[in-house]
Amino acid sequence: MKKLIFTPFCLIISAVILTSCGSGGKDDSSNQNDTVKVVQVDPMEAKVKQFAEFTLTSDMSVLTEKEKQMIPILLEVAEIMDNLYWRQTIGNKDEFLAGITDEKVKKFAEINYGPWERLKNNEPFISTYGEKPKGAQFYPADMTVEEFEAFDDPDKKSQYTFIRRGDDGKLKCVWFHEEFKEEIEKAAQLIEQAAGLAEDAGLKKYLKLRAKGLRSDNYFESDMTWMEMKTNTIDFVVGPTENYEDALFGYKTSYESFVLVKDKKWSEKLEKFAALLPELQKQLPVADEYKKEIPGADSDLNAYDAVYYAGDCNAGSKTIAINLPNDEKVQAKKGSRKLQLKNSMRAKFENILMPIASMLIVPEQRKYITFNAFFENTMFHEVAHGLGIKNTINGKGFVKESLKETYSSLEEGKADILGLFLVTKLYEMGELTEGQVIDNYITFFAGIFRSVRFGAASAHGKANMMRFAYFQEHDVFTRTEDGTYRVDFEKMKAAVSSLGEKILIIQGNGDYEAAKKWIEEKGNVSQQLQDDLDRLGKADIPVDIVFNQGKAVLGL
Repeated sequence: MKKLIFTPFCLIISAVILTSCGSGGKDDSSNQNDTVKVVQVDPMEAKVKQFAEFTLTSDMSVLTEKEKQMIPILLEVAEIMDNLYWRQTIGNKDEFLAGITDEKVKKFAEINYGPWERLKNNEPFISTYGEKPKGAQFYPADMTVEEFEAFDDPDKKSQYTFIRRGDDGKLKCVWFHEEFKEEIEKAAQLIEQAAGLAEDAGLKKYLKLRAKGLRSDNYFESDMTWMEMKTNTIDFVVGPTENYEDALFGYKTSYESFVLVKDKKWSEKLEKFAALLPELQKQLPVADEYKKEIPGADSDLNAYDAVYYAGDCNAGSKTIAINLPNDEKVQAKKGSRKLQLKNSMRAKFENILMPIASMLIVPEQRKYITFNAFFENTMFHEVAHGLGIKNTINGKGFVKESLKETYSSLEEGKADILGLFLVTKLYEMGELTEGQVIDNYITFFAGIFRSVRFGAASAHGKANMMRFAYFQEHDVFTRTEDGTYRVDFEKMKAAVSSLGEKILIIQGNGDYEAAKKWIEEKGNVSQQLQDDLDRLGKADIPVDIVFNQGKAVLGL
């Protein structure tokens, strides 16, 4: 990548406020008692402060001595994944950051993994950059959609290939492990070193196979093994997983890593729900043909403390729960694992959701906003990713391929709304007994204001904008004169079912045009909603969190 030199730009805005001390309202510009107060506002510092700092740690005493030795090795692998993600998004991290002289700008660039503000529709905040390339670094900058479609290569839609130009100027596929050969080999060797310390048989096998998968970009075997891990205390997500960064087609995946420590007491509470997935699939609010697939029987739910985030999951808004693997073949055979990141989740609840609720939810409904409901809503969001349908009902192939770049927004919308539908059913079945279902509904509604702030560049942000518009059309809420919102519980229950049905039908039909039209029309923020979001910003309520993390924090 060509190195860019950034010209400094002004960060200080000076506001001059005149305070008159003259008597009788007399206008006397020469009055010596007049004072001038200069208030300096640093907009970049304000942007950085939109992210509340949170320290990632856990009770390390639950780990054995060998497990404690593993953690620093896994952190080193995670740092490699972080650098690879930088290369997928902007190119060379060091060259990019070296061109930024202002430390606050540099800090904000590190949060965003580039010069584009991820939670503000990817607007550039460095003047020398224009619009964020939809295809990131996955495709040639000058490639057209028509050229890609005419490109005849069976690997062009692979999650794990870059599209590059050969010496002849024609398109070609380059596998991730070939593009990043040196870094991948180092990471694989470190993972094998960690495997040598692993005492849990399932974790040991997974780590060995994951190293093999990184070297070949074939993750099926390691994904299947990861699904079989049940007794591990340490968990490690590593490799290219999510396709959010590819806004051109949604095909390519980005590198990321989580280092996790299981909370076994909380995990025990969640075990029973995995067995209910086949029954929950049957109860989805849609015709039978859209729910004919049977979820894998090996799906499980666990709670963890996250001790390190790297790459895609650390860019902009931070993930608080994981549903993996994304491979439809693995999901068909084994299901998926839902990992709840309890410490990160609590950080967002306390630092963001509760302050939002105190401003935007009517006082009499604030009592229904609880961490338990927030945890359940997040957990069943991940459960809902594994439900519904992965293959279209009309022979168009996988839903993901049929919906192309619209898939992520529809899928996140599905998971959100069906997660709440599942919570409702579980209360009706007597499987959820702590709290009451209205807690989940009011907490969910308040959560829309949290997630919509992620912006239209985020699949989660778009999904929340579309949902807010749908709820508005179905009279789910009213906005009072004082700018707070009141939820109609019964209308919201009905809207949850009908919205879930709408999304499942679009997915099952592979209806790209319907998805695209819906996102274009409703995946935006109305002026009234924007005004309310601006109030949150003026009240200095954080948009998201940023982590203090690493060996020093963990005392290793």
